[in-house]
Amino acid sequence: MATLRYAVADVFTNTPLTGNQLAVFTDGREVDDETMQQLAREMNFSETVFVLPAESGGHARIRIFTPVTELPFAGHPVLGSAFVLGGPLQLVEIQLETGSGIVPVTLEREGARIVFGWMQQPIPEFEPFVQAEELEELLGVRSQLPIELYHLGPKHVYLELSSEDEVAALAPDFGALAHLTDAGVNCFAGSGKRWKTRMFAPTSGVPEDPATGSAAGPLAIHLARHGRIAFGDEIEISQGEELRRPSKLYARVEGSAERIERVEVGGSAVIVARGEFKL
Repeated sequence: MATLRYAVADVFTNTPLTGNQLAVFTDGREVDDETMQQLAREMNFSETVFVLPAESGGHARIRIFTPVTELPFAGHPVLGSAFVLGGPLQLVEIQLETGSGIVPVTLEREGARIVFGWMQQPIPEFEPFVQAEELEELLGVRSQLPIELYHLGPKHVYLELSSEDEVAALAPDFGALAHLTDAGVNCFAGSGKRWKTRMFAPTSGVPEDPATGSAAGPLAIHLARHGRIAFGDEIEISQGEELRRPSKLYARVEGSAERIERVEVGGSAVIVARGEFKL
């Protein structure tokens, strides 16, 4: 009988029972692929992580599962894993190997306690979203900016709505949305350095996500490329209120519209539970 220990972290928040839930199995060496997927389905969080020995020079390798599939990269699992693993290791920076490469996470502390982390994300490719009109029709909205698709392991498409109230009022048909696209659909509004967003990904088993780190970096790129913010600005992103799991994400992008140089996404996390499975 194997004993598999895990921690539960609430990510992109400093308040327990808010933010985005994450399970981190701290030793996944004896867990096969099928069992990893079954455990992720059992936990039924947006994502579950399994920690493995490093293979490419990082501190650890992580595998990330939604309830229905494995992802090469996702933001809140990377940040949450950095909090879970970085505490005992007392690191200033932890490098986590993902399916999209090594992701460094810089950790800020108050005494021994980690209070904030900045992850340097891979720079995504982007293109126009070919089903833009169908997506607008399905959601009943019109985007204020070009609707574009960003590739960062997971795919995200972005629509700027006219107000935060319009974002809050969205009630998508998840079946129709899943039939239209397997990308995460991000609807956002705001101005200056404060933005509100919601992210829908029914084909990943996550009809709506409370906090999407993999979408925050591309959102900052999208805003900067289209002149809504300046390159180098740090933005605060609110998400999850409609799920009663309010979250705060921070993002900044350096470079220019012609050449993105660096993308960082930051936030806090709190470890709220520890447990074990006996299988």
